[in-house]
Amino acid sequence: VCSVGIGGTFQYGYNVSIINAPTQHIHKFLNETWASRYHVELNPNLLTFLWSVIASIFSLGGLCGALIGGSMAIQLGRKGALLMNNIIAILAAILMGISFPTGLFELLIVGRFLIGINSGVGLCVQPLYLGEVAPKHLRGGMAMGSSIFLTGGILTGQIIGLREILGAEAYWPLLLSSSCVPAFAQLLFLPWFPESPRYLLIDRGDELSCAKALKRFHGSSQYQREMEDIQRECFALDGEKPKKPWQLFTDRAVRWQLVTVVVMTMGQQLSGINAIYFYATYVFEQAGISTEKIPYVTLGTGACECLTALTCGLLIDRVGRRYLILGGYLLMTLWSVVLTFSLTYQELYPWVPYVSMMSIFAFILSFGLGPGGITNTLTAEIFVQSSRPAACMIGGTMSWISFFTIGMLFPFIVRGLKQYCFVVFLLECSLVAAFIFLVIPETKNKSFLEIKKEFHKLNFGGKSKEKETELNERIVYASSCMLRGSLSKGSLPKMLLKQILLNCS
Repeated sequence: VCSVGIGGTFQYGYNVSIINAPTQHIHKFLNETWASRYHVELNPNLLTFLWSVIASIFSLGGLCGALIGGSMAIQLGRKGALLMNNIIAILAAILMGISFPTGLFELLIVGRFLIGINSGVGLCVQPLYLGEVAPKHLRGGMAMGSSIFLTGGILTGQIIGLREILGAEAYWPLLLSSSCVPAFAQLLFLPWFPESPRYLLIDRGDELSCAKALKRFHGSSQYQREMEDIQRECFALDGEKPKKPWQLFTDRAVRWQLVTVVVMTMGQQLSGINAIYFYATYVFEQAGISTEKIPYVTLGTGACECLTALTCGLLIDRVGRRYLILGGYLLMTLWSVVLTFSLTYQELYPWVPYVSMMSIFAFILSFGLGPGGITNTLTAEIFVQSSRPAACMIGGTMSWISFFTIGMLFPFIVRGLKQYCFVVFLLECSLVAAFIFLVIPETKNKSFLEIKKEFHKLNFGGKSKEKETELNERIVYASSCMLRGSLSKGSLPKMLLKQILLNCS
């Protein structure tokens, strides 16, 4: 989890966070570069445009990364895609680092675009790898590694960006290029670990490498149960090739899984967490905290989110995904109501700003406990092997589009509605909570095929097809047991047994 996370979702959180600290220094760099190049002062409107491009092109890169992440995971393998992704991060770090000494702000833009691609690929492939290598009784906790490292990246970026460390004017190129450190760390540690066993057997058909990888992960005496689960899924898929994203939209068997991914990823981005961070500085000022100390208090929000991700990782395999994410959205609805009232009457009573401050931290806790942690885990769990990479591509694409959209529209929403913007977010949170309650089943301690059966009734709306599918799966599983037993005894040629299995399935 650590070797995958440090170069995966950690990069996303880190690079989202560190761009805030050097804002004024980059403005100065743009002004000086423009003046030395064209011998005229940079127009303020053009300065704002250039800064917006530098900040927002990260989202465009993330979208591109999400679109290619699934294909990389299929062609290179989960581990291979993550390792190759680090080359993009190192190149981005070099370009951002040399932008200042060369006086080329264009390199800064290209570097931010490339690190966005790196983050998009990492967000797509990391949940795939962790979800596939984990045993089902630990799958939730291991998949939560994505969220833990993402929030850890945000907190680390906030700390490194303090002016006492790398946030000073002289060090901002070093701050932006420091994203190469996690990339080198992953290149150092990840090669020692095996490829995803599910990928090796189901996608590559390499049973020997799959068994070897499972022995590395689970030990020689404990791997057999996981091997049976992977073989059962492999035989049930009957050689089905990995699907393209557009094929999922026409496949009735994954209709509600796909709707779930779209609703969950959009709900996560549009839940109001961005509004919380926007209002945090204002609320802290009203509570009497000086402007100089606000960056240090803001560290508390990052630490709060990181703490809830860790807590969610401990609870997810005990409480279950459904209860955590449903509770998270309901609590966010509650705190949105409280914030709407407290911000409206912020100056009426001296204690109201402290209620607002408490509500901000409570909202972040609720987000980390539910939507922030469970969304990526569910995306990797509710699809079988042939559909999972395409589903992660679609989920990642929707997430980046929502992230970009809220970034564009949020200033206008706040300007028009002010504190009443939380009314919009509480409606969104309550609608997503209703969808979760009505549609999403519990996935705790269930195999991928068992989760598929949970969605089968929603997709086909009847029990006859479900019974037929269950019967077919039992036949295939019995055949796989026959195949495994016969091979171990050496009683029949392998090719003949495979033909019998094919006919039976």
